[in-house]
Amino acid sequence: MKKTGLLLLLCAISACAQDLTPAGVVPDVVNAPPNTMPTANSFPVQRIQTPTYADLYCAGFINKQLLPNANYVAGGLNTPNTTKYATGDIVFLAGTGYTLGGQYTILRELKDQNRYESFENQHKILSETGQPYGEIGRVRVVDMRSKMAIAQIEYSCDPVNPGDIAVPFAEKQTITFRTPGRYDRMLPATGKLSGRIVLARDFDTIVGTGQKVYMNVGANQGVKVGDYFRGVRSYTADLKDPVDSLSFAASTVEDTQRRPASIEGNFMTKTKGPNIHVSDLPRRAVGEIVIIGVTPTTSTGMVVSSFEDVHVGDGVELDDQAQ
Repeated sequence: MKKTGLLLLLCAISACAQDLTPAGVVPDVVNAPPNTMPTANSFPVQRIQTPTYADLYCAGFINKQLLPNANYVAGGLNTPNTTKYATGDIVFLAGTGYTLGGQYTILRELKDQNRYESFENQHKILSETGQPYGEIGRVRVVDMRSKMAIAQIEYSCDPVNPGDIAVPFAEKQTITFRTPGRYDRMLPATGKLSGRIVLARDFDTIVGTGQKVYMNVGANQGVKVGDYFRGVRSYTADLKDPVDSLSFAASTVEDTQRRPASIEGNFMTKTKGPNIHVSDLPRRAVGEIVIIGVTPTTSTGMVVSSFEDVHVGDGVELDDQAQ
């Protein structure tokens, strides 16, 4: 009975302590940075999605140089009636250098049928970055008795098509994940390695947790598998966005304001009040990205935590806090 009474007393004290916490303030942020009073908005709880096998082996990548394409899928057991093949199907591989029992990754050179630019000069920047490739699946050679190697698809990310190229299979590096916690969304620029999201898997323009993005920084800049990058966006970028900029053009005037403010870029409202410069607003983190693949000049990342939509064109910055 005494133990029960003590437990109730402790619970009451805990409840009182919680009631004394100012609204919106996060009490469990340790070692808060100077000049900050952490809140649930500025230091939200981060929820991490860890990559699956499919995330690692179906992510795709951008390569600076074109990969050899002399080895490719020529057809399958039911050619010509079947042109798309999946796990378990038999396919025929044209080319040379195959070995019995050898495993090969099936890749696809990609092109974007939609020429829309997600950000200014995206096509130019992407052409300078390299050729996008899709990772389509993995096959194993089961017969070498004809002019073409005969292989069985062991794993397919997407249907395998004739013309897809075959390269030797390589195991992906495993990733060690940190423990998620409170995340500093308003961290100013640190001067660490930075780059940009130049493309997303499936040519998406807006992505979220679990989706893959390709960035224009790679091993030559010291990027390695397992590194974390924060996706960042300034309000100036929103001002340049053809959709988001419409909100800046909308009226912010409240009828009871004697000196209503006008926002830079708002051509609808000219007031005698303060002029808000969008460039003075702090940048914000929109998501956290873990690197799952690298080439010398590019890297493939997976969005493991997003606080809002992540856009192709957003900046990225190496996040040492996440190591």
